[in-house]
Amino acid sequence: MPKALVLERARELSLREIDLPLDLTPDAVRISIETVGICGSDVHYYQHGRIGPFDVEAPMVLGHEAAGIVTEVGQDVTTLAVGDRVCIEPGVPDFTSRASRIGLYNLDPSLTFWATPPDHGCLTPEVVHPASLCYKLPSNVTAAQGAMVEPLAVCIQAATKARIAPGDIAVVMGAGPIGLLQALAARASGASDVFIFDPVEAKLDVAAQFPGVHPLRPQDGTPAEQIDTATEGWGADVLFECSGAAAAFRDVALLLRPGGTLVAVGMPIDPVDVDIVALQVREITLVTVFRYANVYDRAVNLLASGQIDVDPLITGNFDFADSVAAFERAAEGRAQDIKLQIIMPGASGVSKG
Repeated sequence: MPKALVLERARELSLREIDLPLDLTPDAVRISIETVGICGSDVHYYQHGRIGPFDVEAPMVLGHEAAGIVTEVGQDVTTLAVGDRVCIEPGVPDFTSRASRIGLYNLDPSLTFWATPPDHGCLTPEVVHPASLCYKLPSNVTAAQGAMVEPLAVCIQAATKARIAPGDIAVVMGAGPIGLLQALAARASGASDVFIFDPVEAKLDVAAQFPGVHPLRPQDGTPAEQIDTATEGWGADVLFECSGAAAAFRDVALLLRPGGTLVAVGMPIDPVDVDIVALQVREITLVTVFRYANVYDRAVNLLASGQIDVDPLITGNFDFADSVAAFERAAEGRAQDIKLQIIMPGASGVSKG
């Protein structure tokens, strides 16, 4: 049996053998995992044993941000070959479902998703996955960068749904991994300037490294005051709420221009209060995002072209043998940590920002 990082229950992790489904089906490929990113949802399951309606009721392998190498292909697979380097889309829908047929396969009720109860994740040396959900990595994209495609896809989905126009001004609330990637995705989608707020200065310092991304520092006034000054009282065209903090929704209308767009990207743990009237009187459009659909290849293209550079966001890596320590570190929420990654046995190399 393979060894994996197993969440036994809240606050209890084990690196142990576990029986996983590894039979190769005709439409699937076998992948040797190279790099796995630690996502905030992984950490939340570790800390609390649940997210919303999803409860960890049995031991579950963590991890859903992955890149690896194809080691075997099913008999019906023609798009991939042994030796191909790939990143992996972790959600598996029923492509014949009604949601999938209209392009919303991320909303298919039968979709299974790595490391979402009761489904196991990818923090194990080998996985089997549908070939149609594995994407070739160009030679200039490392495994570490490939493992960043999954969170980047969330942000490409959000930027697409926001319908950013060239020259738009955007605001991002929250400078964690998703917030920083959202700023980069907004820029790559045509925003001329992106303003980003976070109460943690160290995260804003990372944001300041990127052209066209401007930190809204707490000591310089409220985000609304700073956006008012920057836009001469008009407001931003688009606001991406990436923190999931209830407080972030209180004054969102003050940050947006009339007819602007609010995109809810972060997922609050508890219900939040939203002043609907404040949105109505400015005719602000509220857009929601749940994961992604049909954007993985675009995220890979943006990495390969150099339009999005994720290396500065990869701030630490751990060997698979040290996976428990990696999660303990992630749970500390250190200010200087953005994205921590786990390097699996047999990985061909490590790329670190």
